[in-house]
Amino acid sequence: MAVERAEAEAAVDTLVRYIEDTDGALREGLVDTPARVISAYDEIFSGYGVDVRKTLDSTFNSEGYDGIVLLRDIEFHSTCEHHMQAFSGRAHVAYIPVDRIVGISKLARLVDIHARRLQNQERITRQVADALVEHLSPLGCAVIIEAGHGCMRCRGVQKSHAVMTTSAMRGVFLEKPEARSELMQLIRSKPLDG
Repeated sequence: MAVERAEAEAAVDTLVRYIEDTDGALREGLVDTPARVISAYDEIFSGYGVDVRKTLDSTFNSEGYDGIVLLRDIEFHSTCEHHMQAFSGRAHVAYIPVDRIVGISKLARLVDIHARRLQNQERITRQVADALVEHLSPLGCAVIIEAGHGCMRCRGVQKSHAVMTTSAMRGVFLEKPEARSELMQLIRSKPLDG
């Protein structure tokens, strides 16, 4: 059963009234909050409406390139499914092509598709790696994600500087330590200026 926008806004209105502990009219600053929250949610959770296959269906001949393709420091924002708190960080996505490559913006879009859902970091990491394997059939792929979590920063243990790191390795990155070592050196290399 699909929930209509008016129902979603009414649910947010209920939450606002719970937080403010009011049975009467909302104060001026909160009157439009339910509509604004739902509009924000439409953007924040837009990953549900995107087909990964269409994002990765446009590939190119690798022309014999058989080295590591790495897009590092992909900024992302997601929402923890357990507390609906934001978490954000950066993802490093790599693969070694066999005969097909994909435009680099597609790698960033792939991260965003999975991040823009109610998620956990482990699942995003796995889903991005699985999509690369399924759609590119690379010799290997790797996804490493580093993120700070709102549920750790503003509630519970309140550790504002804690960073969680997850990884998914497939193919040669899992099987060959030298490939994994080369990847880690590339990720740690000095960033470009400007």
